[in-house]
Amino acid sequence: MADPQSTAADRRPGGRTARVRAQVLDAVRAELEEHGHKGLTMEGVATRAGVHRATVYRRWRDVGGLLADTIAAAGEIDWEPPDTGSLQGDLTRLNQEIQESLVVRPSFAIALMAASFHSEQAAQAQKRLWADRYAQCEVLVDRAVARGELSGHRPDARSLLVAATAPVYHELVLLRSDPDPQLPERAARAAVLAAAAGGLAP
Repeated sequence: MADPQSTAADRRPGGRTARVRAQVLDAVRAELEEHGHKGLTMEGVATRAGVHRATVYRRWRDVGGLLADTIAAAGEIDWEPPDTGSLQGDLTRLNQEIQESLVVRPSFAIALMAASFHSEQAAQAQKRLWADRYAQCEVLVDRAVARGELSGHRPDARSLLVAATAPVYHELVLLRSDPDPQLPERAARAAVLAAAAGGLAP
């Protein structure tokens, strides 16, 4: 869904507290991209951010707090679900955004996913982020129903979104396959056909 690559400064401008948060979260992102979650330390983040480490400890307490806030900040990006005029087009564009975020090197999206397996705070933050994104994307189904694209079958929105996007994650994250420019559309089309046939009913 939304690519979390934009900087924290783009998300929360204004005020010293906001500037410090932006500097620190951008440092977390850079450290994750360069060193992975195992190399993420409070001291390293403070040094890269150019702030005193006491400030980092006082606000974020530990690495888990840094990761959780970084994920929360990804959810603050001003992002809207695609609106291409068709459900298949919308899901294709969504998959293209996901694929782009996974194939860029280094991939911040993959780094955050990996980190969430090593921090309960990060895991909970990631669950909230994806729950919000799925809820935000329910409008794709609402629009498709209004356009009469689903032949009277209203699918469960979350099931449809998972069915459409899962192949992209499976190929690129689990199988480490080379990116296939046709995959976003192929996966979207399969999900739409399943929904239209009533296979993704609530």
